[in-house]
Amino acid sequence: MGIWDFIQDEILGMKWLNRLIGSLLNACGLDTSEKIGGSVQFFIYDVIKIMVLLGVLIFLISYIQSYFPPERTKKILGRFHGIGANCIAALLGTVTPFCSCSSIPLFMGFTSAGLPLGVTFSFLISSPMVDLGSLILLMSIFGWKVAVVYVIVGLVIAVAGGTLIEKLHLESEVEEFIRNGKLHLESEVEEFIRNGKSIDTPQNELTKRDRLKYSWEQVTGTVKKVFPYVIVGVGIGAVIHNWIPEEWVIKLLGTGNPFGVIIATICGIPMYADIFGCIPIAEALVAKGAKLGVVLAFMMGVITLSLPSMIMLKKAIKPKLLGIFIAICSVGIILVGYFFNIIQNYII
Repeated sequence: MGIWDFIQDEILGMKWLNRLIGSLLNACGLDTSEKIGGSVQFFIYDVIKIMVLLGVLIFLISYIQSYFPPERTKKILGRFHGIGANCIAALLGTVTPFCSCSSIPLFMGFTSAGLPLGVTFSFLISSPMVDLGSLILLMSIFGWKVAVVYVIVGLVIAVAGGTLIEKLHLESEVEEFIRNGKLHLESEVEEFIRNGKSIDTPQNELTKRDRLKYSWEQVTGTVKKVFPYVIVGVGIGAVIHNWIPEEWVIKLLGTGNPFGVIIATICGIPMYADIFGCIPIAEALVAKGAKLGVVLAFMMGVITLSLPSMIMLKKAIKPKLLGIFIAICSVGIILVGYFFNIIQNYII
């Protein structure tokens, strides 16, 4: 086994943990080659693996994020113009919150501050879809080639989507209270922005201890928030992995169905989860014979266009712009899904 294979399988993928759990379950009299034993092994292994990776990733990403509070991010974005600004916004989205319901308040803040609409939408698209967490988690399941290509095409969607919205000149489709800089919202949006001020501090006043404390608070807060979704996602993955007949998955989401990507994208939209809840479902579907592009389209649909996120976004933009945003993201996701289906044999 090469060094990279060892890192991918034993460190990121924690295959040693899967073997250990299997041995312990067999020692307890539970046959992991049977459906029930296999489901229990899959569930325990994936929950522990995802939560460990989740904790480490959130801590590291939050530490990086402490250098990019909303005010500083606005200043950075304000220095760039044209497609370069869209590229920077998409890249900054990779070190921000893990789901669209968290990135939408930041999007509102940036728009209220007067940043170009297309730039803020590039940020809004990339933030939930492409983050450092998705890179590491996808790498642990599907390998570095899939992870890197996923991140690249996600950034392309973010830049292209934001650029297109900029060219359409839809500034009038932003709600007036956002355009005028009067950002007075309610419920979870207001709470997120209010809590977000904890890192909106002059950089020379933040000590290393402050950043470590902030990072740990983000770990505990995010783990509490996403743990139920991880449990549900892993549970669904365990059922798919051990109980759903392989021929069913292949017929619906495999090579035999040319509309699999479209179906997966549409099915993902009504759901709400983040990449940590989607990964075990994607892993189980691919193991059962689903095409890679289909499961990635499902993941992108869930984390980018979930119904709760769209309801929240509707507070800031008018129906026309919301519809255009959904259309751009949907078309981009579908195209990416078919692209991955085509190149699957070359990157897995």
